[in-house]
Amino acid sequence: MKRIVSIQDISDIGKCSLTVALPVISAMGVECAVLPTAVLSAHSQFEGFRFHDLTDEMQPAAEHWKELGIGFDAIYTGYLGSYRQVDIVSGFFRDFGSGAKIIVDPAMADNGVLYAGFDAGFPGKMAELCRGADLILPNVTEACFMLGEEYREEYDRAYIRGLLQGLAGLGAKKSAVTGVSFDKDKLGVVAYDSETGEYFSRFGERFPAIFHGTGDIFASAVTGAIMNGLSVNDALSLAVDYTLECIRMTVKDPRHNWYGVNFEQAIPYLIKRLSAVSAGAAYL
Repeated sequence: MKRIVSIQDISDIGKCSLTVALPVISAMGVECAVLPTAVLSAHSQFEGFRFHDLTDEMQPAAEHWKELGIGFDAIYTGYLGSYRQVDIVSGFFRDFGSGAKIIVDPAMADNGVLYAGFDAGFPGKMAELCRGADLILPNVTEACFMLGEEYREEYDRAYIRGLLQGLAGLGAKKSAVTGVSFDKDKLGVVAYDSETGEYFSRFGERFPAIFHGTGDIFASAVTGAIMNGLSVNDALSLAVDYTLECIRMTVKDPRHNWYGVNFEQAIPYLIKRLSAVSAGAAYL
């Protein structure tokens, strides 16, 4: 069985970060160790949420793992809340990255603005973390901030390809910009392989709703799929389809919660699609 470690926060209530990564990756037949960066009583969209920083606990945990001789097939990072945490994770890549896939979701911004608590210099720090990664998964806003490019609400394919070319310049082998839409009825991902020069895209139905945590679901599904032997393009396709299925099931549920999607109910769909693709079935 493959083993990965996911480094990001955990929100006790709110379907995001580690509360998504752990069940999704585990359901895909991959061991998911965790290195929590913080514990929140509920995610940041809840009023009055409580926050406990775990920065001081990260390095001791890593040191213990080195003593035990623990290794990982992949390192998957999500939201990192400070410059110091990025530095710790950079060191973690050096200590545990040999032979491991490094997948970075530079979760720090959306809709043209940085998340609360980040200053203008933080995207540059996150860009440094992306150097040498096997795959990075920024949304349009995060790509723009890391590259110092103008964020646009409306854009064309040339604009997205320009962002991907810029991301390749950061040093990542493969880059995928998420949340891309060239058509009001479609939403998906566009990727670029800096080694082959090839582009790839996958789109699905766009629903008239926005939910927290879908980026974490997407990145977790990509990681689990790659650990199951899928190519990056097939992993991205699977993750797009699964994420949109999660949204579809949530919109369909009249009692759905406002703070996240019904990813649990869509796990049978994920496993069925993963099994089909792993068996060599054509992608639908």
